[in-house]
Order: sequence, then structure tokens, then C-alpha cells
Amino acid sequence: MKARVLAYYLPQFHPIPENDAAWGPGFTEWTNVAKARPLFRGHYQPRIPADLGFYDLRLPEVREQQVLLARNAGVEGFVYWHYWFGNGRMLLQRPFEEVLHSGKPDFPFALAWANHDWTTGTWQKGGGTRMIAEQQYPGEADYVAHFNYCLPAFRDRRYVRVDGKPLFVIFDPYFFTDIQRFIALWRELAEASGLPGIFFVALTKSTTTATRRDDGTFERHMPDLKSSAKVFNDILSLGFDGINSFGKQRAEMIVGGRTANLIRKALHERLSFLPAMKYDFPRVTSQFFAPEDKWDNVFPTIMSGWDRTPRTGTLEGVYVGATPEAFEAHVRQAYELISHKPAERRILFLRSWNEWAEGNYVEPDQRYGHGFLDALARVVK
Repeated sequence: MKARVLAYYLPQFHPIPENDAAWGPGFTEWTNVAKARPLFRGHYQPRIPADLGFYDLRLPEVREQQVLLARNAGVEGFVYWHYWFGNGRMLLQRPFEEVLHSGKPDFPFALAWANHDWTTGTWQKGGGTRMIAEQQYPGEADYVAHFNYCLPAFRDRRYVRVDGKPLFVIFDPYFFTDIQRFIALWRELAEASGLPGIFFVALTKSTTTATRRDDGTFERHMPDLKSSAKVFNDILSLGFDGINSFGKQRAEMIVGGRTANLIRKALHERLSFLPAMKYDFPRVTSQFFAPEDKWDNVFPTIMSGWDRTPRTGTLEGVYVGATPEAFEAHVRQAYELISHKPAERRILFLRSWNEWAEGNYVEPDQRYGHGFLDALARVVK
């Protein structure tokens, strides 16, 4: 049995004018990665790349090297984060556009719409919340323009498909109040363009503290740690074909206690001097998957680690013990979870290929070399 491993891919490894204006000339993801420092004994920081070095994604040679590594590890394709803010405004589109228009690398790809505000606080501690690019939903004319931009990618033979349809991931299905009309319109446009449709996937936590009402407002509640059925069905009812479930929050609550976890996170948001929370990677990932992750239209996430301290300081928790061996056990558990599904739906989303400043990447680094790639290959190839 082969799993379809689709790896999220961050394109923020080249300078753009918007980042230059916010942080100074030359800012890329490497800026935060290189200046990170350990916050406690044994904290693995900074994380220094090995084989590919501090690369620039404007170089086609780098993109070819990434694909060679990915293919050897059993990754089926890259899912590029796609930043469309409305009214045709985009950021970080250059690497993907060059992949699309050059035809190289010859490696499957899909798009994931990162439909969230781009603020200084997203990328660096102390950046405040100054807006760089606000996520807007101007209406149907913009939805059509957005579809037409993506259409050449959807028609590309390399594009990842499920049930014959191009796969399109939406990062935030909750705050997009017009999501149902957007999905319906894109399906109409796809069929009019000769495509069989679009396979829409919502990225969502497997447990949440808020339920979306029909009018787009939210109702707060305590999260259900026993079942994700309501969370997933609420999302599917909006018109999505599938769910990319992310079990991080659920697992942290099971391991550390639901109420205690919520209190700790609230305190860290208000008191920046508190030490970073630590989570044991093997313990947390052993609870990563909800029962409903076995559904044929739910695609679980596998994660190589988590450490956003290069961006956010002590605001979020740090996963310790995230070794290749622990990652392999985590992937093996996910692999068994999807083994009964139809072959085309044995999908695992890898988070991520290269999120270096979030501590979830599988590219070679100075400590583990090819360890995470080899661990993945041992399970999925």
C-alpha cells in the first residue's frame, strides 16, 4: 500500500518589496531562522540547513534539488502556499509561477490558499500587528479573477488530482463568510472550462473552541476531545469535498489537560516573560489522530515538529524529542490509519516541507541530516 504524501511548501525564501518595507532590505524566512537562540537547556536552536544551505527560491537549481530529495523520500507532491488577498493582490507568487510556466521541476503540485491577513506579527516577535496585506473578499468578480489565475495550474498535467479533480486547499474556512458561494461559483467555472470540477479541501483543527453559525458569526464552547464528527460535518456542509485535519491542539489538550491547556495559552498571550511551554513530541503525536480521521474524506496531518520561537518567542509551545525516530513512529501510526481507504484517498498532508521558522520541516539540517526524509521513506515507499 502506498500513501499519497503531500507536503506543504512555504515560498517565503526570497525577498519581496513588502517584506523589505516592513523589516528592511533582504528579509526572508532565513532572517528569523538564523538569529534564533535557545530559550532553555537542550532547546534545539538555531536550526541550520545542510545540503541546500540558506537557499533562494528564485534559483531553479534549488527547486530541482528539493524535488530530488522529496521524490527519494516518497513525497508525491508539493502543496504551495498561495497568497491571494483580493482585488488581484498577491505575495510570494514568483517561485510557483516559475515552476508552472517553465514546466520544471517535473513534479506534482497543488495550491493551498493561505487566506489570512499578512501582518508584521505573523512573522516576527515584536512586530506588533501592523498590516502588510489585508485578506479581503471583494465578491464574485474577484472570485472569477482568482479562478482564472489558477486555471493554467489546474490544467497542468502535474497538478494533483483527487477523483479526477484538481485539489485546492483553503487554510481558513471559518472566517470566509461567503465560502459557499465561492465554492459553487468555482465549480461552475471549472465545468465551463472543461474540468470535471474542483476537489475542495478545508484545513481545520480536529477540535475547536468555536462553532461557525450560518450567518458567519461564532459560538464559543469547550472543545470535544472524544469526537471530531461535528467539527468535520460542519465544514463539509459548507460544500467542501474533504478535510485536512490538524490534530495538534486536540493532542496537546489530551496530554496536558483541556482546561489547563486553555489557561496556559491565555496566560502566554498576555505575559510574554513566561518561559516557553514544552510538549513531548512522542506523547503528543501518539494522540494526534481523531477517530474520524479514518473517514474516506478526511486526510490527516503528519508533523515533523513544532517550534515557532524564531517568529513568536515564548508565545507558543516547543516540541521536544522531535527526532527522526519519533517522527517515523508518528508517520507509521498515520499510515495504518489510512490503510483501509480507497487508494486515491490515502492522503497524508505533511506539515511541512520547509517551515524552518516553525520547526516543522524535513529538509536536511546540520543535526539530523537526512534523518526525517529517511524516516518518511521507510514508511511510505
